[in-house]
Amino acid sequence: MPKFCTLFSGSSGNCTFISDGRTNLLVDAGVSATRICAALAEIGYTPYDIDGILLTHEHRDHVSGVNVMSRNFSIPVYANSGTMEKTLSTIGWIFDDYIHTFRTNEKFSIGDIEVFPFSIPHDTVDPVGYTFRFDGEYYSVATDIGYITDNILKHLCKSKAVLIESNHDVDMLKCGPYPYPLKKRILSDRGHLSNENAAHLAAQLVKWGTKSIALGHLSEKNNTEEVAYKATAECFANNDICIGTDVNLQVAPKDGICEIC
Repeated sequence: MPKFCTLFSGSSGNCTFISDGRTNLLVDAGVSATRICAALAEIGYTPYDIDGILLTHEHRDHVSGVNVMSRNFSIPVYANSGTMEKTLSTIGWIFDDYIHTFRTNEKFSIGDIEVFPFSIPHDTVDPVGYTFRFDGEYYSVATDIGYITDNILKHLCKSKAVLIESNHDVDMLKCGPYPYPLKKRILSDRGHLSNENAAHLAAQLVKWGTKSIALGHLSEKNNTEEVAYKATAECFANNDICIGTDVNLQVAPKDGICEIC
């Protein structure tokens, strides 16, 4: 049975689990190995069940637990060469035998799962999102996105279930405590996706057939689960999309499991 869920999602740490029932993968490992192991236990898995950790980019909220998870539990780590190099310089070494690099926008496989890493705009070396295909269905992870590109749409358009970024409410960010350079970075084309832009993306995905959407990577200071959900729900209503009938909509919590499907 497929399983797709967030273990952690937010500006303080990210880790997503996806499985076809045979191959079990993590997308990012941005909290401690201890916390990841505890979260895996909640969904009935151990770290020894994990067949690979795939990295989206090198920011610490996505990679801080990678080296300990890989070294302690013999887990392969997958990333493009730029992300791998920057990650290792940040978090320290992992065994060479567990380092696997790929080319962005080129498909590869882990077990029976086809993996499509696609480029996204963010302020890192070579950031990616992922679409996974198994048992005839597509599942996608797309966070840390400055703006929506045609390439992103191409890789999300067939997905049954999607985790997308709904990082901030623009007014909360502009009026909030962050210094101006950080606000400017978040609002830039290499920053993060606002609630409004995430809502429009979600509505388009539903029109293309997506059945389950989780809004993730919420800012701790510039968003709330209620504000993010309301923005997308209102956009759905304006597009005659019925939550519960046309699509299942959730907000992934910072700490805690969100079962996307």
